[in-house]
Amino acid sequence: MSLNRSATRLDMAVDSSSLNPRDREILKDIIYTHILSGEPVSSRAVSKHAQHSLSAASIRNIMADLEESGLLAQPHTSAGRVPTVAAYRLYVESLMQMRKISINEQSYIEDYLLDASNDTDHLMNAATHLLSELSDQVGIVLTPSIEEIFLKSMDFVSLGPKRVLCVMVSTTGFLDHLVIEVEEELSREELVRTANYVTHTYAGQRLSEIRDQLLQMMDAERADVDRWLSAAITLARRAVDGSATKEVLVEGTTSLLDKPELSDLGHVRRMLDTFADKARLVKMLNKCLKGDGVRVFIGEDSDVTSELDFSLVATSYGVGETTLGSLGILGPSRMEYPRVVPLVRYLGETLSRALASGSTK
Repeated sequence: MSLNRSATRLDMAVDSSSLNPRDREILKDIIYTHILSGEPVSSRAVSKHAQHSLSAASIRNIMADLEESGLLAQPHTSAGRVPTVAAYRLYVESLMQMRKISINEQSYIEDYLLDASNDTDHLMNAATHLLSELSDQVGIVLTPSIEEIFLKSMDFVSLGPKRVLCVMVSTTGFLDHLVIEVEEELSREELVRTANYVTHTYAGQRLSEIRDQLLQMMDAERADVDRWLSAAITLARRAVDGSATKEVLVEGTTSLLDKPELSDLGHVRRMLDTFADKARLVKMLNKCLKGDGVRVFIGEDSDVTSELDFSLVATSYGVGETTLGSLGILGPSRMEYPRVVPLVRYLGETLSRALASGSTK
């Protein structure tokens, strides 16, 4: 598994040419110290780090220059400095050294996900849990829209007069079900015949393509088909149309409540309101569906991260050439990026393998 930086795509442009090597090292030290402590970093604290061999006064001057460049900020007159959004962008782009995931962590992730590969709903929840547990941040997973995946089978079950339960299963094991109100009651035999017809005719095709074919059949053959086939086409079309909603799984919001950034009650309320607004989360994660590698959103890179002063580290997952969804870690911008970036990448790759494994069973 490659963990090189070239596999990480960032929605940001950073110009670091104005910093000399010494300034870069000082800035990297300040950022990493702040990530670990959550507190403003003083020049005295930095001067105690032996690798710099500079006095507190010299470091104070460098920090003042970095502040003037927009890379550090001073929350209070007497306090130390904290990194700005621009500093975090520079850190992720060129300063940090990503860590390798330990063998024990790799085994834990693989066992956890591969053991759940027979149940796709369980698998998605397992991935969300791992993202949160291993990062101490919020794990977030965008599950596939059912119309983006390929049909394996479709079944219809009567729930009483004019109500039918439709159950769709994809080739990768995703299951979706919905209740459809029908104008005319269909017998059990007609429902079984309809299910067999749809499965035999359309298995292996993408649901969005199936919907287009059903629309054409409804327009072109409405007058030429018998009662059963007309009802079958209508029922299948409504089933496909009703199953296009993506779901966002979120876990770990309580893990953020102890972090210094969430000490303000108003900030907590904004966070909870944002996580309740699934449409905004879907919009943010949709940006990660195209392209390879890990993407990092900091501050104004998305409306969610901007409003909360958060960062999102995310990647896509899928089977073969088909992208099914995306997953990531969301939390305060003071995030341990050297560990989080490779963690997200590895979870995305392992989830993809687990889905591929499940689709062959």
